[in-house]
Amino acid sequence: MENEMILIKLNRIEKYMVALKPILNVEELADYTGFKKSYVYKLVHENLIPFSKPNGKVLFFDRKKIDDWLLNNKYKSSEEIEREAIEFSNKKI
Repeated sequence: MENEMILIKLNRIEKYMVALKPILNVEELADYTGFKKSYVYKLVHENLIPFSKPNGKVLFFDRKKIDDWLLNNKYKSSEEIEREAIEFSNKKI
């Protein structure tokens, strides 16, 4: 039981350390995003995700670009929309 707990904690630490790396490979990106590796390959194949392929075979991902990509197409909360509507209507007056 104690060994299991240690392995769980080590796994958490390992995932945290991957999140700090500036450049990720496919497996690390899958861990980082929670996507399956097959989905990562699909995104690459369809050019929907920023990636590098410096030697023509191995894929690499810039974590900062991935973070930006993940945060694309943000949806505003109802509160944000309401606040913007009030600000806009106040400008019209």
